[in-house]
Amino acid sequence: MSRERARRRAEREAEAARLAEERRVRAERESRRRERWRRICGRLPRTAPGGAARGRRRRASAVAVLFLAVQGAAWLLGLASMARFGLLVVSLLVFPIGAFLAFDRR
Repeated sequence: MSRERARRRAEREAEAARLAEERRVRAERESRRRERWRRICGRLPRTAPGGAARGRRRRASAVAVLFLAVQGAAWLLGLASMARFGLLVVSLLVFPIGAFLAFDRR
């Protein structure tokens, strides 16, 4: 009976050691991943917090989506290459002005 308990205890301890080793390996991997992410993100500019910055990002996103929609529509309509290029040039000139006129609060 005592040998059976000792064998079961040894099995439990071996299983616990194996699980502890897996946790340690997983924690090391997570630590390396977080360190790598911190190094990468440390070089990127931080986004400004607050409602004004959120609105500015929303407006910029809206302009970008609209620009891409216009370019996608030109591509889907099957316009000639020069017409698509002309639309791209006109869009690059008009969209900043249109965004300024649409979103300016003065």
